Amino acid sequence: MKVVVGGASGFLGGPLVDRLRSQGHEVVRLVRTPENRPDTFAWDPQSGAVDQALIDSADVVVNLSGEPISHWPPTKKWQENVLSSRLGATSTLANAIARSPEPAAFLSGSGMSAYGADRGDEILTETSAPGTGFLAEVVHAWEAATQAASDAGSRVCLLRTTLAVHRSGGLLKVQLPAFKLGLGAKLGTGRQHMSLISRQDWVSAVAFLAEHDVSGPVNLGMPGDATNAEFSDALAAEFGHRRRLAVPKFAVQLGAAPVAADLLGSLRVKPKALLDAGFTFEHPDLASVVDAALHQ
Repeated sequence: MKVVVGGASGFLGGPLVDRLRSQGHEVVRLVRTPENRPDTFAWDPQSGAVDQALIDSADVVVNLSGEPISHWPPTKKWQENVLSSRLGATSTLANAIARSPEPAAFLSGSGMSAYGADRGDEILTETSAPGTGFLAEVVHAWEAATQAASDAGSRVCLLRTTLAVHRSGGLLKVQLPAFKLGLGAKLGTGRQHMSLISRQDWVSAVAFLAEHDVSGPVNLGMPGDATNAEFSDALAAEFGHRRRLAVPKFAVQLGAAPVAADLLGSLRVKPKALLDAGFTFEHPDLASVVDAALHQ
């Protein structure tokens, strides 16, 4: 297949491009700064500019573009950029797909914050009710921006990603220095559910979705359960330490006001759609996810 990828140079996009090519697909990367390479096309998602002929020729379009959620500090300007960067990229590609004579499948980035910040012990599948809060509102608008593609008959798959972990970036890149020194900590009580997926399984799952007839929301998270304390303990043990520290709830609320509820909340997200479609996880539980993140 011919696959066009926006956000192809990021923490998740780069490995995804490599995987798709290893499986024999032709991959074209959308880049914001023009490059003199045959496998890249320049685009401007904020102005809605993308090569229409390229989108017309694609079998699958993958959108992973957007301001990183892990930015610190979470300022008002960051909040605005998180929303506008996602809406600009998604609507640009959705509208281009809608103009195509034969609309490509659209795999569009999304997040587990669709379910809100804190749902306690509730098991959350793709049919669970939507949540509330800043990041939930971002995700709802982000997903809604794919509507033009859906209306045109495109197979739209919403990639509700949990915390994808690998030592080279994302959450772990921020946490590992403290854990290596024995200073890793749980957040609040640590009893909140923490939904994770290894970066390897995330890449495998998205490549699977590119090739299979799955549409609608898809939770990208491991089947197993983990709490924040269990995750912190597992990381500490990898470096020969015992996790003894905790960041009090008030400190999280003070230092991360716009997203404090999301950091302290509990989301028990399950990948029902993926499992029903026949996808097999290489790293289905906390122990295997942590091992893969640090050693593979």
